[in-house]
Amino acid sequence: MAFGTHIRTYFEGQWHEGDIPVMRAADHGIWQGSSVFDGARFFDGIAPDLDKHLARVNRSAEALMITPTMTPEAMLEIAREGLKAYARDEAVYIRPMYWAIDGSDLGIAPLENSTGFALCLEAVPMAPAHVSTTLTRTRFRRPVLEDAVCNAKAGCLYPNNARMLVEAKAKGFGNALVADALGNVAESATANVFIVKDGVVFTPVANGTFLSGLTRARHIANLRADGIEVQETVLSFADVAAADEVFLSGNFSKVTSVSRFDDTTYRSRAMTDRIRGLYMDWAHSAPARML
Repeated sequence: MAFGTHIRTYFEGQWHEGDIPVMRAADHGIWQGSSVFDGARFFDGIAPDLDKHLARVNRSAEALMITPTMTPEAMLEIAREGLKAYARDEAVYIRPMYWAIDGSDLGIAPLENSTGFALCLEAVPMAPAHVSTTLTRTRFRRPVLEDAVCNAKAGCLYPNNARMLVEAKAKGFGNALVADALGNVAESATANVFIVKDGVVFTPVANGTFLSGLTRARHIANLRADGIEVQETVLSFADVAAADEVFLSGNFSKVTSVSRFDDTTYRSRAMTDRIRGLYMDWAHSAPARML
């Protein structure tokens, strides 16, 4: 189901207008869940870190035993061509994706060199800077690599995220704060998490249970370049409750302020606004312009 408008789809060597069908009923990706994707953003005529997102979708495919068929450079040219149909001030979600077509070993494992590819563009507005969300605990946890393909941005991981989010919404919150297998804070149901305490920024150390996002890495680099101390460490839920400020980091909205975690209300969003400014300054700088 599409959630944007003005959809364009690259499939089988050409661009198509609209949300066209790309998978068949017997494709391995639809009945065995062997699909991966990535997401990048186009806004103000730029697409920050698009090359990194395109490279990551290939790594995700390999983690799911799907043979990548496109180089990041080829995908970049496809995206450039497709984005010509959008206005400079139109915000677009860029989603390259792979899925396995045939299976081997009784149909369970993806068959090597049997891959579907599409790249979808959807016009989706960027979230306003003033928007915030709320967090609550969830009984569901992030898996470990021995249980699931945590090292991929894989479609099969998202039902777990979905039930976290649905549980949080049922409790009256906007998102869920999720534990890893050991009970430490991992991320939210949709994005990486940062907390601020006494001017220092903390984020859960990347331990393989969650996708350590490209935007997360960009925020860390930008903050450190601006002289702000950032620590990747083990965080408890008590640490989050004791924080001065909390924000989420993800490609879709870049940075989102958190106003409340369960019974804790956060009065400050100064660091959130600062990191948003740093990100936008970097995004509009010459090295970041991929288009």
